Amino acid sequence: MAVSSMQAVNVIGLTEHIDEVINVLGESGVFHPDEVSNFYNDLSDFTRLQSKNNYAEPLTNLKAALNQTKRRFPVTDVSDFNPTYEELEAFSNATTADIDALIDKKATAEKELEETKHNLSIVEHFAVLDVQIQKVLDMRYMRARFGRLPKDSLQKLEAYKDSEYVDFAVCTEDKTHCWGVYFAPKESVEEIDKIFEGLFFEHTEFIGEDETPSEKIESYKEEIPVLEAKLREAEARLDGYLKENGDAITRYLSKLEELYLYAGIRSKALQHNNSFIIVGWIPTENKKQLKKRLKKIRSVELDFSDAKNELDKRPPVRLKNCFLAKPFEFYTEMYGVPRYNEIDPTLFIAITYVLIFGIMFADLGQGFCLAVAGLLMWKLKKMKIGKILFPCGISAMVFGTVFGSVFGFERMLDPMFRLFGFHEKPIEVMASKNTNAVILGAIGIGVVLLITAMFLNVYTSFRQKNYGRALFGTSGIAGIIFYGSLVFGLTAEIFLGLHVMTVPYIIGLVVIPFLLVFFAEPLGDLVNGERDWQPESWGGYIVENIFESIEVLLGYVTNTMSFLRVGAFVLVHAGMMLVVFVLAETAGGVWYWVIVVLGNALVMVLEALLVAIQVLRLEYYEMFSRFYSGEGREFEPVKISTD
Repeated sequence: MAVSSMQAVNVIGLTEHIDEVINVLGESGVFHPDEVSNFYNDLSDFTRLQSKNNYAEPLTNLKAALNQTKRRFPVTDVSDFNPTYEELEAFSNATTADIDALIDKKATAEKELEETKHNLSIVEHFAVLDVQIQKVLDMRYMRARFGRLPKDSLQKLEAYKDSEYVDFAVCTEDKTHCWGVYFAPKESVEEIDKIFEGLFFEHTEFIGEDETPSEKIESYKEEIPVLEAKLREAEARLDGYLKENGDAITRYLSKLEELYLYAGIRSKALQHNNSFIIVGWIPTENKKQLKKRLKKIRSVELDFSDAKNELDKRPPVRLKNCFLAKPFEFYTEMYGVPRYNEIDPTLFIAITYVLIFGIMFADLGQGFCLAVAGLLMWKLKKMKIGKILFPCGISAMVFGTVFGSVFGFERMLDPMFRLFGFHEKPIEVMASKNTNAVILGAIGIGVVLLITAMFLNVYTSFRQKNYGRALFGTSGIAGIIFYGSLVFGLTAEIFLGLHVMTVPYIIGLVVIPFLLVFFAEPLGDLVNGERDWQPESWGGYIVENIFESIEVLLGYVTNTMSFLRVGAFVLVHAGMMLVVFVLAETAGGVWYWVIVVLGNALVMVLEALLVAIQVLRLEYYEMFSRFYSGEGREFEPVKISTD
């Protein structure tokens, strides 16, 4: 559980050298810029060096044009390429215009080809008509309507058989529609159109040509290869342009990306007369190298300060964990990164999450499948959750072995247990005599984890010099003594038959700690050296805290009882697999194995989802709430990602 050591850095120099400074800070990839106002109070004589990112427009335009090509241009190292802003803007404008023109030609060719193919598909439905369509459309006393009618609607035309003009001549059919034509006298066309509209007739527009459908089909068939060649030519021109200018596009795009990113540093810089000031944060391990590079720039003055001495400026946080715990930074960051002087809970969540998940999902076979799925999710899809599921699957395999469960087969591992001197597996989850033990064991796990979380709170509080919270908080030393003594006393009295809840025990280890928690606020202010530590009204404070104390007591109980879900899921898993096997045995034959396989798959998916959510809930609501705030800000250095 570690947070990388940080240094606050203050850079002052002449404005003429600011570009050199920004390039060094940006190229370092470890500089997190901050607002100067966070470090200095009197800035009345300072002004913003730059409020607008000048590189935003040319970069956005160039990327928008390149996105249309569906080509990928990687960002590369262009530290040795230094064009002027005017050159960058000119290249962006010219390239954007060229690509837009080529894309327009390609789009026009695609549209023409698509329209021609569409028209061909329509005219083919009327190939049986040996008549010029335009002459039919130009009839003086009759109106013709070409189109398609749903097959269901064709049957409904029987209702209009008494009307000589409500008729539909079918030319061709497909799966859902009949294609054809109906005619109507000029004076009745509106009425008949409404009838066919009610029957969901879809009108087809014909391009007026003095050709029969067969002649038009041949014309379209001759036109399509020409349009396809035109499209290929447009695509070839675009490909040729991108191939010819690919290197230049990559260099200019990379430089624009770099300068756009570096402009974020410039936008936070302030100037006074001919001088500038930039502030930010860097990891302590990079201090020496960055200092060496900046010192080479004339006029630059540097000032470094350890972040632990600048806590009021909210130093950014970079998590630093071993490879086993690192995947679980995903959960930590999802909740919120720690403050700089707060403990990093990543290792804690890595250990507890994997253990609890394994207990709740305990099955050797299903755990193996989950581990493989997690590994594939990470290796093939680069999904962060995959690196979390892999150790969880391993944990499920371990506890599945302890519980003797392999894809729901509860006796498969009995021969292995006999090698170790057991007659059968040591823990029979579904045995009624073990139910209470499973439930109580889950509560015991909860008690241990809650007390551990409280000790972490004590450590963090002393680290933050909040002695009041460390000593008297609900998760402080007084809270630990109260909660631990109460749990131990009740356990000894009820389950061990030991009489420990004596009057001195209750007064010394339960009542007094509770009173310290009750008066935690004034006592905390007192030990923290606050002058105004007394409440405005002791009577009001006591009345108010009586209600808060009820909430505190309920919190201890509900936090503990929440861990019942750990035992419940152990029983639920065994119960669900029992149902699967009952159904499989009832079906019998080949269906036995079909149901067993499908049942395992269903149980595995459902439980993986539910257990993952429930364990995360225990982490966030039951344990994190005891010792962790997650109110820090993430370390986000200006860094360009190169491929």
